[in-house]
Amino acid sequence: MNGRVLAVAGSDSGGGAGIQADIKTVFALGGYATTAITAVTAQDTFGVHAVHPVPAAFVQAQMRAVLDDIGADAVKTGMLGAAATVVAVCEMLEGRGLPLVVDPVMVAKGGTSLLTDAAIAALRGRLMPLAFVLTPNLPEAEALLGMAIPDEAAMHRAATALRALGPAAVLLKGGHLPGEAVVDVLATASGTVAFRAPRIATRHTHGTGCTLASAIATGIAQGMALTDSVARARAYVRAAMASAPGLGGGHGPLNHAVTLSGQ
Repeated sequence: MNGRVLAVAGSDSGGGAGIQADIKTVFALGGYATTAITAVTAQDTFGVHAVHPVPAAFVQAQMRAVLDDIGADAVKTGMLGAAATVVAVCEMLEGRGLPLVVDPVMVAKGGTSLLTDAAIAALRGRLMPLAFVLTPNLPEAEALLGMAIPDEAAMHRAATALRALGPAAVLLKGGHLPGEAVVDVLATASGTVAFRAPRIATRHTHGTGCTLASAIATGIAQGMALTDSVARARAYVRAAMASAPGLGGGHGPLNHAVTLSGQ
């Protein structure tokens, strides 16, 4: 196994997103996954039915136990929920110099809000400046910036604006835009670049954001260049969607066991 990834996120009882998706993804790509669970959810392919937060101090205790013993080559954050949890995570990461992938999980696929207003403020002001990569989807980016992102040109402007808030890089995911192609825009110090692929017609999209962020974190932990890590992560998510097991009656989970040739 190559590359230790600490995933800090909520648990998904349905197994398609959150910590479960993080663990499966990291192992599928040859890394070693450790975890700090921020919340336990009652969740299926239709949505989140209940959330039981883990106290912020215990989130810190989980992170400390992992970082002080096993260590990490990269950290990925997902659902954090409360402002106190965001602050607790930042306190554990500040000064460690670990590359951080931040998936700003704000709304579940079924529409449930997963981040309080105070937590969004803490995310913007404290966690985002620590991020090596921020991976918002379009609704999350619009909420963070207070602007509409109606097309690909606006995506480039928005990714650049998000990067100005502190992250070293931003991967703005464009799956919510209509069209036959799905475009993601990566903003770095060198400018912006678009990743484009044909849209896969499927309802099995539960956990795609968690999976993509964890896949990127695994690549970074393994020493891959950012663009290469993003390209492999996108290929992995697409392959996992295309070979989804067909479970559930709503937004079904991916096939995290899929393998990529030459990965």
